[in-house]
Amino acid sequence: MKDTQISTLSKKTYTYTILDAINVDIEVTENPYQLPLEELFTMAARINKKRSFLFVSKVLGKHLPIHPQKGLLTASLLAARYAENVKGLNGQVTKDLIGAFIQKETQFQSVAFIPKSVNPVVIGFAETATALGHAFFDCFLGAEFFHTTREEISSLTPSITFEEEHSHATSHRCYIPLDMINNEREIILVDDEMTTGKTAINIIQSIHAQFPRKEYSVVSILDWRSEENKQQFAQLEKTLGISINIVSLMSGNVHVEAIGQLQEQEKPHTYQEIGPCIERVSLSDFFDKACSTINNSTSLIKETGRFGTDSHDNKVLHKKISAAAAVLRQHRTGAKTLCLGTGEFMYIPMKLAAEMGNNVFYQSSTRSPIYIQDIVDYGARHGISFPNPEDLDIAHFVYNIPPGEYDELFVFLEREVPAENLKPLVKQVEKLQIKSIKIVFFSHARGETNVNHNQSACENGKLF
Repeated sequence: MKDTQISTLSKKTYTYTILDAINVDIEVTENPYQLPLEELFTMAARINKKRSFLFVSKVLGKHLPIHPQKGLLTASLLAARYAENVKGLNGQVTKDLIGAFIQKETQFQSVAFIPKSVNPVVIGFAETATALGHAFFDCFLGAEFFHTTREEISSLTPSITFEEEHSHATSHRCYIPLDMINNEREIILVDDEMTTGKTAINIIQSIHAQFPRKEYSVVSILDWRSEENKQQFAQLEKTLGISINIVSLMSGNVHVEAIGQLQEQEKPHTYQEIGPCIERVSLSDFFDKACSTINNSTSLIKETGRFGTDSHDNKVLHKKISAAAAVLRQHRTGAKTLCLGTGEFMYIPMKLAAEMGNNVFYQSSTRSPIYIQDIVDYGARHGISFPNPEDLDIAHFVYNIPPGEYDELFVFLEREVPAENLKPLVKQVEKLQIKSIKIVFFSHARGETNVNHNQSACENGKLF
C-alpha cells in the first residue's frame, strides 16, 4: 500500500517514506521548546523536477487547514525565539506561548512585545511566508515590514529582485519605498523552512549589493541546512563582512533518497455535486487601493505589506480587520466554516478568520502542484485546481478539503473580478459539497457601478 510511513529510529531521528518513492531521513538536533514534530509538519511529493518532496506545514495555513490562531501563535513563538537568542531579551512571554501552542484549540491573539529599541526591517517570502512574516512583524513595537511578491506591477519598478531556484514560480520582486531599505538597520528574513538556505543567501546578496549593512537575521520554523549549506552562510559572512543570525523552532539534518517512481495522480473519486448558496461580499470600504498589475487592472490594496508598512500603520490595520470581521460574522451561516486565502493574500484573511467566531478554519490556495493520494498521514490527500480568478494564466491548487467536511466557505480575493473568472473556482468547490460560498472582495473593479455587493444569490443557487 502506498503511504507516508513515519518510523522513529531513535529519540531524535525519523524516517518518512513518501508514496513508496522517496525516503526522507530527519535527525532533529535542536528543538528548544520541545515542540512535537508531528504538530509542525507532514510530507508530500511535489510535481517539480527541481525538488521532489515538500514539508507540508501544519501551522502555516497553506496546504492544510488550521485554526487561524495557530498560525499567528507560531509566528509569535518565532519572534520570542528571536528576542531571546539574538537580542538577549527576557523570555517571560515564551512559557505562555508554548502552553497555548500545545493546546488543541486556542483563542490566542498576537500582541507586540519586542520593544521599540529593536527596529528591524522584516521581510516575508512570497508566497508561502507572507502571513508568517507579517504575523512575526506583529510582535514588534517599532519595526517595518514588507513581503516579496511574484506580481508584476505595471506602474512600479521593483527596488530589489532575486531568484528562488527550487520554487514553482522563481522570481521575487520587492516594491517598497527606497528609504525603507536604504539604511543600516538589521534586516530579518522570514520563511517557513530552510532546506539549503539558498533563497536567503540570494536575497542577502541582492540587498547587500545596493544597500549594505552589518547585520541580517534569517528566521524560519524549520532549518534543515546541511553542514555544507551552513558553511556557505559562514563564507558569505566573511566575504561581505556581515553577521547572519539564524533562528528556528526546530533544526536538524535531512537526507533524501529516491527508492521508486512517483506515479501520476489517482483518478479522483466522483462525488455528488450540490448547488450551493453563493454570495458576493465587499470589504472595499475598509481598505485603501494601491496600484494595479500587468494582468489585472483592478488595484491591489495597500495594507497587505506588499508595498511596505510600519508598526503604527499595523495597529490601524488591526482595527480595520476587527471592523471587517464584524461584517463577516453577520454573513456566517454555517456550523463549520473554512476561510480560504488566495496565493500571496494570506495574512489579512488569516487575521479575519481568527476573529470570525468558533469552529472557523483557515488555509490558502497555492501555486504548488503536488501528487494527490488519499492515504493516511500523506500531506495532500485531496485536491482541486482552477485558474486564479485574478490572473487566469496562473493555476491555483487547494489541498486537503474532504467533500462534506465544511458547510460554509469564505473565499478571500484581494481584487474584484468578473463573474466569468469565478466559474472554474465555483465549479471545483461544488465537488466539495459545501452548502454556502461567500466570495469576499477587498478592492472594487474600476467603474463598477451595477453590482449589488453583499447580495445573496441563494434564491437560485447560482451567482452567474
